[in-house]
Amino acid sequence: MVANKTNPATEIDSVDPNELKAELVAKYPTKVGRKRAKQIVINRVDECGEVPEMGANARTIPGIITQRGCSYAGCKGVVLGPTRDIINLTHGPIGCGFYSWLTRRNQTRPDGPEDANFMTYCFSTDLQDEDIVFGGEKKLRQAIRELYENFKPKAIGIFSTCPVGLIGDDVHAVAREMKEELGINIFGFSCEGYKGVSQSAGHHIANNGLFNHVVGLDNTPKEGKFKINLLGEYNIGGDAFEIERILEEAGITLVTTFSGNSTYDKFANSHMADLNTVMCHRSINYVAEMMEKKYGIPWIKVNFIGAASTAKTLRKIANYFEDEELIERVEKTIAEEMVEVEKVRLEVKSRCEGKTAMLFVGGSRAHHYQDLFAEIGMKTVAAGYEFAHRDDYEGRTVLPNIKVDADSRNIEELHVEPDPERYSPRKSEEALERLKAKGFRFKDYDGMMPEMESGTLIVDDISQYESEKLIEKYKPDIFCAGIKEKYAIQKKGVPMKQLHSYDSGGPYAGFKGAINFWREIDRMVNSKVWSYLKAPWQESPELTATYAWE
Repeated sequence: MVANKTNPATEIDSVDPNELKAELVAKYPTKVGRKRAKQIVINRVDECGEVPEMGANARTIPGIITQRGCSYAGCKGVVLGPTRDIINLTHGPIGCGFYSWLTRRNQTRPDGPEDANFMTYCFSTDLQDEDIVFGGEKKLRQAIRELYENFKPKAIGIFSTCPVGLIGDDVHAVAREMKEELGINIFGFSCEGYKGVSQSAGHHIANNGLFNHVVGLDNTPKEGKFKINLLGEYNIGGDAFEIERILEEAGITLVTTFSGNSTYDKFANSHMADLNTVMCHRSINYVAEMMEKKYGIPWIKVNFIGAASTAKTLRKIANYFEDEELIERVEKTIAEEMVEVEKVRLEVKSRCEGKTAMLFVGGSRAHHYQDLFAEIGMKTVAAGYEFAHRDDYEGRTVLPNIKVDADSRNIEELHVEPDPERYSPRKSEEALERLKAKGFRFKDYDGMMPEMESGTLIVDDISQYESEKLIEKYKPDIFCAGIKEKYAIQKKGVPMKQLHSYDSGGPYAGFKGAINFWREIDRMVNSKVWSYLKAPWQESPELTATYAWE
């Protein structure tokens, strides 16, 4: 059981990260230890911002209890799941089908009574033993016809699970056949759970599918002077609602979000935006790259997690458009929002300053949420991702040096050319160079490690054993991860904030989201309940017992 800390800085400073790493690696067999040593790195940031090479995007070692999900979870659960009017049909046994239900607290807001919302349904072909033996394509066709008859959707996505890939069902052929028969857009995803290293493979597959089958289908001009897409925001706990509110207040038009609170029609029209902004770099950078090549839409990395980061992002967007009226409106919005933000921040900081946090979360959350902790004086002592690649840790500058492995080759790499009719660079070369001369950066992501202190521990694909050992050594005030780790962490007497689905909280994005998060963390780390978790025999070890017959 972890005791309450009296002097966090002293306890942290007493931990030698080199010794801790050696202890973690020594637990494993020699071969496994060598592999894990590459994924457990002590951060060192030199004067040029260079950091050590991070082992990432490697298959999890069998037997290690990992936080990761599968390719199917990344494709269906993360990228397509938050879209309300595309029917997501899981082709596979009902066990996999559970994940085709609403499991991540993605929220949506239909525009009216006629606006379809299928997010609360669970659609599955429910393959049985005989389907595995004789094939499930017939059952898939039947399911698609039934869905069309009952719901009349604009589009149906088919998501392959592991058994489907093993028995050889051709979901793409069935999709083409049923598309012709029913006259709606139907497309398949070969996102079998075992394809790729983690759910990251599913993100890539989903990006390819959306780009191939939906993006660019509607050329209707979108009203608005400053039009952007928000990529990699999935509206967990209502985050997208808060970001939409801020953008509207600042005078920025949001064409679509990929894919929180979005629709099929918005995806189809997304190529009409003038700028792509990327939140979760790992899950959606593929679409941003392809839209730039085909339609001429540049992209920038943004962050709406943290009040200061939100303000910085709004200014970055305004500077891209180079419009004085927009710049003034953005500054007015920031000034108005920061009054309440600063009041709450100082109040919470007075109680939380000096406390410590650990973040082991997917996407970019383990990086971005460090800003929220830093703003109230809390220090992140260790962090890592579930499914990141090296560029998520070290920054995009390492991309040319990343070796393509066998797992990456399992995923189709689309060859994209400029659209002969619709390719239209949003900025001239002169305008781009002018912005760059002012320090404006396109297609940039510095990664998590350059922004963390030297000496902090970075762990990729952390195991349950490693989590417990880090808690034992660092005694953090709060641990942030996913639902699979939640209760094991809490049994250690440490508050655990679930950042995949926010438990029952949120939104945590934007200005109001920062306030919500700070108050939540303040409540958690300053609650006395964690000091009452010891069992009676731990509190009073002098207690003895005898057998009844003695």
